[in-house]
Amino acid sequence: MDTRSKSPVSEKASRDLASSQLKLLSNRERQVLKQVVEGQSNVEIGRKLRLSPKTVATYRSRMMQKLGIANLPGLVKFAIVAGITPLL
Repeated sequence: MDTRSKSPVSEKASRDLASSQLKLLSNRERQVLKQVVEGQSNVEIGRKLRLSPKTVATYRSRMMQKLGIANLPGLVKFAIVAGITPLL
């Protein structure tokens, strides 16, 4: 495992990139993203946002396509870098 820390410049570049990618998402997609990365299921998210679980799954899939992210860990990493959710 690489234990070197990123330089402040590359961290800022990552944040800037994530911020610009975040603008690709609709408000509803951002709401779903926040809930997904907090570990909620499609059913739980649907109840909270008054959507069907299938609709939540569709939002999730579209977000990942727009962002070019292939899996949940990548989505979580994106959310942390973009400032949607804290690292804790």
